[in-house]
Amino acid sequence: MGDDDRRGGGRRERAALAARPWRRFLAVLRGPGWARVALARRVGAGALATVAVVLAVAPDGSADQAPVLVTVRDLAPGSAIRAEDLAVRTWPSALVPAGALRAPPDAQGRVAAGAVRAGEPLTDLRLVGVELTVRAGGPDAAAVPLRPADPAVAALLAPGTVVDVVTLGPGDAAPGADAGDGGSGARVIAGRATVLTVLPAQTQGVGRSGAGPLVLVALPRDAATDVAAASLAGEIAVTLR
Repeated sequence: MGDDDRRGGGRRERAALAARPWRRFLAVLRGPGWARVALARRVGAGALATVAVVLAVAPDGSADQAPVLVTVRDLAPGSAIRAEDLAVRTWPSALVPAGALRAPPDAQGRVAAGAVRAGEPLTDLRLVGVELTVRAGGPDAAAVPLRPADPAVAALLAPGTVVDVVTLGPGDAAPGADAGDGGSGARVIAGRATVLTVLPAQTQGVGRSGAGPLVLVALPRDAATDVAAASLAGEIAVTLR
């Protein structure tokens, strides 16, 4: 046998081997139903394996992320926030709440309006500030501190509570009282004040001896001025709505 015959025979054998898988595939398609089902399962398994490999080596789809400032421990209402209370975490951007704070300096030294859970993202409305004051009292609102004459009343107040601010001033005679007996009457000097937060007595630095909790309320600016002046002149009380 010549070299040409041997080379020709080798090509025919390779062609035959290459054609066998395709012939086997056609034979399965023409064969019984169970064979076609088995083939479909194998093809599906191969496709799933390919997809898994592609996902494993593809770039991470979670690249759209943003820093979020969270607390690392529970905070009580009125707590002054310290650097050690904070941490920066990376969240998917779609889950970051509106008004979220991004870095420790945005919250350090500020006051938590309400209780805050560890791991909770801090937003502008979770802290005492302009944003919270305007949201609670309107566009011209101001925050004013007052100390109720009865400290126990502060325990009934929480962020969002609506109260009327009452004073007992000289010259405001109570109905039926004799003007000459030194009587005085209570009057509402500001209605519908919204409590922003309550600062526990132990967190306050300076103040008169035995001072009770300090209540921070949001009011229209004119009313806030009246309340601030009244708190300097005499005792203040609040009534819950």
